[in-house]
Amino acid sequence: MNDRTKTISLALVIAIGMLATIGLAQFIDARRPPADVSANDENLYLNARTAKRISLGFNGLAADWYWMRSLQYVGRKIIDNQNNASLDDLSQLDLRLLAPLLENATTLDPEFLDPYEYAAVVLPAIDVQEAIRITRKGIDANPNAWRLYQHLGYIYWQQHDYATAAEVYGRGAAVPGVPPWMQAMKARMAAEGGSRDTAREIYTRMFEQSADDKVKDMAHRRLLQLDSLDQRDDLHKLFVAYQTRTGRCPATWRDINFPAAPLDPSGAPYVLKPGKCEVELGESSEIIVK
Repeated sequence: MNDRTKTISLALVIAIGMLATIGLAQFIDARRPPADVSANDENLYLNARTAKRISLGFNGLAADWYWMRSLQYVGRKIIDNQNNASLDDLSQLDLRLLAPLLENATTLDPEFLDPYEYAAVVLPAIDVQEAIRITRKGIDANPNAWRLYQHLGYIYWQQHDYATAAEVYGRGAAVPGVPPWMQAMKARMAAEGGSRDTAREIYTRMFEQSADDKVKDMAHRRLLQLDSLDQRDDLHKLFVAYQTRTGRCPATWRDINFPAAPLDPSGAPYVLKPGKCEVELGESSEIIVK
């Protein structure tokens, strides 16, 4: 077969793949139910097995389609909610279709890692059991993808199941080529799973390792939250010392020798609670509250 023939054959394969994907989209759209103004969500028109059967062998392209649809689905919900949602806590949004969409993407292409990682980060606030199931499904299909062990450990850590989190990190640490800190995370989970230092380690590694800008932003925001909690602990110690000396809580920042309100890690000033030895975040703060 000469080069010209090879080029023509490759072009035909690409064209057939594009036509199959377009056909799949048209098949779905043709079965779209009538608009219902009382409904919050569109239906999932095809389950994973049906989508795989009609994709004519171009499962990767169909998986990409479902993956992009998942991102658009979440993005549209956030916009409709006037952007008052963070990636790691979308529980206030009605995202009933997210798990089925990610299920379709991962069934069509079991080696496509992005949907698994997205499920691990986003789904726990919506349906933690689905998040665990899809992430474990990803590990079964990709046993050497150590980041999936990292994400599964993160889910169990969020649930305060530190023993299972340690076991998952330990399994991930046995994967060839895994970074040494995975083994260290197993030990840390077993010894101090609920500590702030453990949380800092988890979000630092997530920020360093993720290729998704939204995940990196979420991890960065969580690290700022942890820094703020440390700052507030230090301020509380100053308040207690002042109360011990004077019998009252500080009324102004000058009482504890601050010329002005200290700034939180997002650059917003802290606010003294009147009559209490406590500090709270200001209205302009970008620090995550919970």
